[in-house]
Amino acid sequence: MQALPEIRIGGRRIAADAPTYVIAEIGVNHNGNADLAHKMIDAAQATGADAVKFQTYRTQDLVLESAAKAEYQNRTTGLGSQFDMLRALELPFEVFVDLRAHCREVGIDFMSTAFDPISLDHVASLEPVCLKWPSGELTNWPLLRQARATGLPVMLSTGMGSLREIAAAMDLMGPDADVVILQCVSNYPARIEDQNLRVLPVMQAAFGCPVGFSDHTIGPYAAVAARALGMAVLEKHFTLDCGMEGPDHAASIEPADFTQMVSLLRQIEQGLGDGVKRPSPSEENVRSVARKSLVYRRDLPAGHVLQETDLIGKRPGGGIGMDQMELYVGRALSQAVTADQLLEPDHVR
Repeated sequence: MQALPEIRIGGRRIAADAPTYVIAEIGVNHNGNADLAHKMIDAAQATGADAVKFQTYRTQDLVLESAAKAEYQNRTTGLGSQFDMLRALELPFEVFVDLRAHCREVGIDFMSTAFDPISLDHVASLEPVCLKWPSGELTNWPLLRQARATGLPVMLSTGMGSLREIAAAMDLMGPDADVVILQCVSNYPARIEDQNLRVLPVMQAAFGCPVGFSDHTIGPYAAVAARALGMAVLEKHFTLDCGMEGPDHAASIEPADFTQMVSLLRQIEQGLGDGVKRPSPSEENVRSVARKSLVYRRDLPAGHVLQETDLIGKRPGGGIGMDQMELYVGRALSQAVTADQLLEPDHVR
């Protein structure tokens, strides 16, 4: 079999045949409250997630004061400007230093999406396991060049993007960059029928790198399907309470359901196997019962030349298999045999 593309993140092998690297995206679901952010790290670690992801930005460098909200943001946070909403959710840089230390203490990987040059410098200084790239910056070439200069692996979300735009970003990152490309649909929540998950193996083949899924759907179903199609990384919005006020809580998953999703993925991974078709040891008992052995249809005398009509297959297996019949047809019996007697090699000459 051809080797699957892989990279290393935080010492972990990231590939379609490795355990899914699961990211609990806290994002801005801390609602601008540092204490809540710390509680969410502990909650995410307890679910079995491999990493938590935040969002780091300077509102004044990200958005104009006149910028409108997306429709889903109006639904979840009411009318008002995008600037005011993001300002209320912004955490100071020094808070991320503490969040990074907390992740080290509890043994979960830290990452944070940066949306502007100053924030990217700050995130990189925290030595995250990788840079998680936001879909909205897929075509931000200056920021991508800055990311390339850090030397960190990049998880590249591709919401709203085309294959051509992904190719341009990959060319800019260069052939030696460690990249995971994430399929993403930038809607919150996103409809499962919009996910186009069959693009995962297409992108893996096109770009020769592992692929993943930034999942904005409700429930675990899209993630389960993506795993079977080669997903190496899963990112899913995480919240302590889907009913909390804020733009992303309604499209997020709570701790109990996140835990169940991780458990389901681990079970599926056991079932995916290595792609080599062979009998399973657990099939041996059934194999001996369900397969057939060659036996004689009727009593036959010594010297009789066997014809195909003299033989029949009957359970159990363990004798000469049906696929060996042609080796015996046309040969003379060395002894007399009886109906339903198992054919044996020394019965013919």
